[in-house]
Amino acid sequence: MNLEEVITKVYEAVMEGDAEAARTAAQIAVNDLKLGEPLRIVREGIQPAMDKIGKDFENGEAFLPNLMLAGDAAIATLEVILPFLQGDETGIRGVVVLGTVYGDMHDIGKNILSAILIANGFKVVDLGVNVQPKEFLEAAEKAGANIIATSTLLSTCLPYQRDLVNLLKDSGKRNKFFVICGGGPVTPEWVGSIHADGYGREAPDAVKVCEQLLSGGFVPPLEKPIVEGALKIG
Repeated sequence: MNLEEVITKVYEAVMEGDAEAARTAAQIAVNDLKLGEPLRIVREGIQPAMDKIGKDFENGEAFLPNLMLAGDAAIATLEVILPFLQGDETGIRGVVVLGTVYGDMHDIGKNILSAILIANGFKVVDLGVNVQPKEFLEAAEKAGANIIATSTLLSTCLPYQRDLVNLLKDSGKRNKFFVICGGGPVTPEWVGSIHADGYGREAPDAVKVCEQLLSGGFVPPLEKPIVEGALKIG
């Protein structure tokens, strides 16, 4: 089985919500193909399948169980390839602390973003879900992070993104980290209003946002937040 066939298998497994088939295909990539182009598995296998099932759900052509099973299959794939990708820390381009904010248990988009960042040379410290603002700060300090990335799919949890920015300000540590926000209810206006630094709509372009923030020796916070990027981490 070549890489293209593995990508097809991953896409089909996610669409069908078959976690075992997705895990098997990813294992083949790790064992037999040495995962030579890991980003292609994410961009051409997992991401398009999740986008398609998401659109089908919005259009009433798929239902919540389909969405959940697809998410399980995507996570099964990532569980296999993430440790492989995370292993080499030589020449890392930056350190990103990533998590879903307090009160929100969604992690599919966050996991996909983690894979994309790792595949493109970033070290990712994934805090998981239901993360308090102080936990983001503590982890960022411990890891020597450049960027804190927060996600939420729930509008009721948006205030915790603002709370993180305010915590950084109140503790005198706002200038140490860039803060980027993503997720379904997040808008450019929201990101600007809480004085975060980055935002966007598509996970595959998250690397561009992080690169833009880290280029040129900018010191956070930016005078004008980057709110026209492409970063969906929810």
